[in-house]
Amino acid sequence: MSSDAHRRWWRRSEVWNVISALLLGQLASFILALINFTSSLSANLGANSPVTLGLFGYVALTVVNGSILLHQRHKLIIPWYWYTLLAFLDVQANYLVNSAYYFTSSTSVALLDSSSVAWVILFTWIFLGTKYSLWQLFGVALCVAGFCLVLVSDDEASDEGGSNPLLGDILVTGAEVFFALSYVGEEFCVKNNGRLEVLTMLGLFGMLLSVIEIAILERKNLEAVTWSAELILTFVGYTVGFFMFYTLTPLILQKSGATLFNLSLLTANMWVVVIRIFFYHEQVDWLYYVSFSIVGVGLCIYSKNEKNSDRLQKPENGIFNTQYQLVHEQCTDSRVFTDKI
Repeated sequence: MSSDAHRRWWRRSEVWNVISALLLGQLASFILALINFTSSLSANLGANSPVTLGLFGYVALTVVNGSILLHQRHKLIIPWYWYTLLAFLDVQANYLVNSAYYFTSSTSVALLDSSSVAWVILFTWIFLGTKYSLWQLFGVALCVAGFCLVLVSDDEASDEGGSNPLLGDILVTGAEVFFALSYVGEEFCVKNNGRLEVLTMLGLFGMLLSVIEIAILERKNLEAVTWSAELILTFVGYTVGFFMFYTLTPLILQKSGATLFNLSLLTANMWVVVIRIFFYHEQVDWLYYVSFSIVGVGLCIYSKNEKNSDRLQKPENGIFNTQYQLVHEQCTDSRVFTDKI
């Protein structure tokens, strides 16, 4: 293959990688919109059980991925306690954001969701040594600006409030910090160890931690829930969406990283509008189309200027650098961790 032909092939490959990452990101964003919709619906139906809502999703991750892992007789590469920390962050994030729907409006939840981008940029810079160009930061700014247009439209069209908006906003802010740390840690794990082990261990420890928290925090709430067919279907829908979202997440993190993944999720509120159109036949404000276009341009700018070099190859500092060296030293000495699920 000539050098010119090789360059053309490489450019086509790069374009396809960018397009596939963007499409996968939008698929994940649409699924997240369904998850948020079912979570809000369960709150409206009186099920004050945010941890229980996520429990069945962790069970599904464990059963499906764990079965494959056991069949392959896979041995753990990363120690179990790192997965415990990752699962703890994820469980608390889901608990906080699902709890927020009981105290504040969905518009406020969506607005504060955008702060996860800033947290991810900060944490990837600290822990993974990620460098961002000015063009990438410009793409981030466009995405956030487009997202804010949606919220302006939502705020004008909705009188939705909440019993304690300040508490709800605090819960969402805490959830976004936990989500950002979880995504950064998951990005490191999947890029150095593959997706199957990460999904299995995240599901396993997420399930165990959820059971403990349910016994401590939600036992009385569950006893007070009036179960109906509609509420059960809401839980089923949330579990299916949870499983699909968490299955897609490592694939996207492996292809493009935590920052682009979080930028893609900014369009989740726009997909909620699509759901409203089909299910409730609501009218759409023209700002939605403008904002979706702006976010799309921002995503393209960020993706096009994303560095091709492996950001995790030479992390500069942080706990992930130490862990990365320990894992590879043990693999070199043929002393791979033998703990099994």
